[in-house]
Amino acid sequence: MNDRKLVLTILGSAGGLARSLLALLNKASLDQHDPIQQKLYNSTIHLIDYKQRPLDYYQRICPNLIHQLTIHQMDLKDTIILRNFLKESHTALVIDVSLADSVEMLDCCNQLGVHYVNSALENIYIQDHANDYKGFPLIERLRFFEKYKQDYTNLKAIICSGMNPGVVQWMAIELMNHYPNEQPLACLIVEHNSSFLKLQTAANKNAVYTTKPPDRFLTTAIQNFPMFMQNRTPLFLNEQVYDLGFRATLGDKQFHGCLLPNEAVYFLCKQYDMEGGYLYKVNDHTTSLIRENVNHPDKIGKLDKTILAPLLSPLDGENLVGVLLIYPDKERYMYHGLSNEGSMERFNTNAAYFQAASGLYAALAVILNDGIPNGVYSVDELLLKTTNHYGQYLSCHLTDFVCGENTQTDGLLLERMKNPRTS
Repeated sequence: MNDRKLVLTILGSAGGLARSLLALLNKASLDQHDPIQQKLYNSTIHLIDYKQRPLDYYQRICPNLIHQLTIHQMDLKDTIILRNFLKESHTALVIDVSLADSVEMLDCCNQLGVHYVNSALENIYIQDHANDYKGFPLIERLRFFEKYKQDYTNLKAIICSGMNPGVVQWMAIELMNHYPNEQPLACLIVEHNSSFLKLQTAANKNAVYTTKPPDRFLTTAIQNFPMFMQNRTPLFLNEQVYDLGFRATLGDKQFHGCLLPNEAVYFLCKQYDMEGGYLYKVNDHTTSLIRENVNHPDKIGKLDKTILAPLLSPLDGENLVGVLLIYPDKERYMYHGLSNEGSMERFNTNAAYFQAASGLYAALAVILNDGIPNGVYSVDELLLKTTNHYGQYLSCHLTDFVCGENTQTDGLLLERMKNPRTS
């Protein structure tokens, strides 16, 4: 991008992920060695949310940028108002961490030549017709997005750059590049989020506790069938997600995760023709509660829901996110583990959100600095089809990745499966 004054617009600015991103940008603006510090200097940042926060909320998060911020309250379903705003504000780049429809946001940006970064794919129609797509909402969102993806040639866009997908796609490709003569049989994306209240006695036994928005978390856990990839094709198990567990071993760390549908699995395994799946384990309290109620939708709907926010209560535990490459006789892994205590000290946010924000930062830096061709890229496509420094930007803030090798393997996905109810 050229050197004129940068105008950024952040959609969904009042949420937890935006909070972490703003804290990270605040730090970047103070560091003369940061790759985007000069771009942020004297920039204008517009913050848009349907339920906007007052300016003093942002003062606490990013005090160094506060005089560059302008807040707006807007319903992103009204794309005419949004498009007019982007034009009149001379926005150069949109960072979308909202629940707005991703294709509609891309349409608005493409018409104006405004570049675009987001953390996940959203589709309002599928969300509003959940019963029609029960079991398959994520894959239907992906199919709808792919139907229009090639039409967007008037902008640079990096989609799904965050903790997972995004960061994990970079990890998988980075690890494979170290061993170019060995093609893995499978790639498992793994996440173990042990985050919980430091004062466990304060926990409500009937409450779901997650670092993700609880309603969205439950939707993913309850309304999807377990999905994995094989022969570049998404396959589904006719089971409840939380009725199954799959072993993941990363050196001295081991857990059984649920098999959830995931964009990064879809993108990576189509690209490399590997088997793949996303194994996720939330804290034991929430895992047990869901398993007790998963076959009773009426009970699930009545559970209390609490997001684990450090500002509300001190947090224990960590978030580990990484990849596990499966070979015939061994496994290789790469992961990033971060404690909530460490994340709170550095950025006043939980570990999961900080990891996700680091992926958004890397995508933002690529678009600002690297002159990639126009088009819409998932992170694996970005890494394989363009010249960029995504990994370097990511490592500016997300440090201390762990790599290693297991001298034996637990096998492909179905070989490492167990049913907690019958095992």
